[in-house]
Amino acid sequence: MQAVIMAGGRGTRIAKLNAKVPKPMVPIEGMPILEHQLCVLKRQGIQEIILAVGHLGYKIRDYFGDGSKASPVTGEPFGVSIQYIEEKEPLGTAGALHYLRGKMTEDFLLVNGDIIFDVDIARFAGYHKENAGLATIFTHPNGHPFDSGIIYADFKKRATKWLHKEDARTWYKNRVNAGLHLLSPKILQLPVLQELHKVDLDRDVLEPLIAEGGLMVYDSPEYVKDMGTPERYYEVLADIRAGRVGSKNLSHKQKAIFLDRDGTLNKHVGFLRSPEELELIEGAAEAVREINHSGYLAIVATNQPVIARGEVTEEGLELIHQKLETLLGREGAYLDAVYYCPHHPDKGFEGEVEELKVICHCRKPSPGMLLRAAKDYNIDLSESWMVGDSENDVLAGKNAGCRTLLLEDAKGRKGDCSSLLEAVAIIGGCG
Repeated sequence: MQAVIMAGGRGTRIAKLNAKVPKPMVPIEGMPILEHQLCVLKRQGIQEIILAVGHLGYKIRDYFGDGSKASPVTGEPFGVSIQYIEEKEPLGTAGALHYLRGKMTEDFLLVNGDIIFDVDIARFAGYHKENAGLATIFTHPNGHPFDSGIIYADFKKRATKWLHKEDARTWYKNRVNAGLHLLSPKILQLPVLQELHKVDLDRDVLEPLIAEGGLMVYDSPEYVKDMGTPERYYEVLADIRAGRVGSKNLSHKQKAIFLDRDGTLNKHVGFLRSPEELELIEGAAEAVREINHSGYLAIVATNQPVIARGEVTEEGLELIHQKLETLLGREGAYLDAVYYCPHHPDKGFEGEVEELKVICHCRKPSPGMLLRAAKDYNIDLSESWMVGDSENDVLAGKNAGCRTLLLEDAKGRKGDCSSLLEAVAIIGGCG
């Protein structure tokens, strides 16, 4: 597989840190952002790189050459083959793809030149091939979804809507465009790329694919963060020093804190049937934010019998969870995944959904949701925790092989701790 890196950005905001080099060459821990990217790609077997350069592009050429020279930082050969596309004038985030028409015969990875990332590319590529879309966009949750592009997807993981930064929004799932894409060479046949001009990748190339179901969404909790501002630069610097970047790659075993929803994250109101009824428990967002910074995945596992009872549709539940993620995102916190069980074994409710009135393996205290998450995200359950306010939560965790903590419930019945924030502090002490 070949990788194309869009390294022509000027970087007006990040230029406050270093205006003498193009944005992809801003050093972090002594190494240019672009070199960090090449190290990740090389380590995973991608050795043919095409760099689209523009502003101060000669500095990139001088540093990397054709990839055969040694790194000034490590002293080791870059060990990749590098070709260049040079923008004589600014071509936006995709105009340079015009030069690749007729030259790409296989799917290729397209990377934004201002991101630090470490993801399992083989897993990403396998998903792309299996779903056979024209393009697969990598999405993930982040701590500032309110100023990020949000991608909506259906239950088949096809993109259905693209919410840009400036678009009005109420409740939304925290799934952000991360700057990694797998593209079919057929993309290069699109009319918008047949002439050399300024092209926006998101608005002019990818978003129009939604109408025909050609844009797939690959969602992952792996580490991807842009370096567009000085603030984010220092966040990435801290993450690199703490070892959080490489450890989030799904080729490595992960650990998770599984969370019940009602009574753990949001106030217990009985059967919650609408977004209007959802209200965060005080301190819950702070606790989730602590999980995000800890190296654990934050994953919700919740029984939702209201679906089987016919009181809430799956689309309605999705809207409820969108509000939950929006409220968390406003406080810089995010969930890596949400799993729910729609089943209920007892029959006799007016309007119930017959096919969901079954005994299943996912309804807590059964461990099905936790086992599914472990498969999806390569989680070591023995190093993970289940936190909730009911005995069923604790039993589900134990049945999955996790450690557990029981919260004091809404009726004041004592548990191992009184709040999620306290639980996270205990887990941190046990880590």
